[in-house]
Amino acid sequence: MTKPLTGKVALVAGATRGAGRQIAVQLGAAGATVYATGRSTRGKRSEMDRPETIEETAELVTAAGGTGIGVAVDHLEPERVKALVERIDSEQGRLDVLVNDVWGGDPLATWDKPVWEQPLEAGQRLLRLAVDTHIITSHFAMPLLIRNPGGLVVEMGDGTTRYNEVNYRLSVFYDLAKWSVNRLAFAWSKELAEHGGTSVALTPGWLRSEMMLDLFGVTEDNWRDATAKEPHFAISESPAYVGRAVAALAADPDRARWNGKSVSSGELAQVYGFTDLDGSRPDAWRYMVEVQDPGKPADVTGYR
Repeated sequence: MTKPLTGKVALVAGATRGAGRQIAVQLGAAGATVYATGRSTRGKRSEMDRPETIEETAELVTAAGGTGIGVAVDHLEPERVKALVERIDSEQGRLDVLVNDVWGGDPLATWDKPVWEQPLEAGQRLLRLAVDTHIITSHFAMPLLIRNPGGLVVEMGDGTTRYNEVNYRLSVFYDLAKWSVNRLAFAWSKELAEHGGTSVALTPGWLRSEMMLDLFGVTEDNWRDATAKEPHFAISESPAYVGRAVAALAADPDRARWNGKSVSSGELAQVYGFTDLDGSRPDAWRYMVEVQDPGKPADVTGYR
């Protein structure tokens, strides 16, 4: 099989688990060299206090057929991000794909409470993790990215711009974080265009991340058992699905057609033809608008 990203270099910021991990893996499967960053290592856990490590992600990238390089980085620390990019430049001399996936805000979110009943310090840290990390990383990485035309930046969020502009995301801090990430992608599209670069805001659907599987008490092998507790979980997708979306964008010589757009993994699957691990093509955001949000019974017929 051909590997369309052979010779390409990617930085996936926030690749310890979830979407970021599988984005790194799928880029590796397409032949890329992937610098995968995060705060959790085999020697020290981040505030997320999860068992996944950045070393594991790098090993999975290499096992998939790419070259995985795990680097422990806190993307709120400019000097560490600067050093990371200098290392990529020194070792590779180029950067073709930048994925801003740093998040880590789930434990800080308070749902269904007005701002005056929310812990301010936690909310402000959530915003810093979601937005400042992406700006800091872009500040240092984009000069290397634009050295060669055709660079791709992917801003990972939750919800398309079309969905988020008319739906309140249950918390002012979460709502602002996810709106801001999409807006960053739009801003980068204007700044990169004259350099031949492309910026896209991308959202997975209902993601079966490690945390979500643990929440429902299931694994990737028996995830459908969770539909007994939450029927709409039937539309969920594995992290590999959005990983394949990023790999498809990176391999598309006509990727500039997406510049400044906000899209979902399900939308891109219809264009590029990739599937989730089970061979299906879940279209979660269309399902949410047409089935879940109106309060209809769960039925994924025609949506995956």
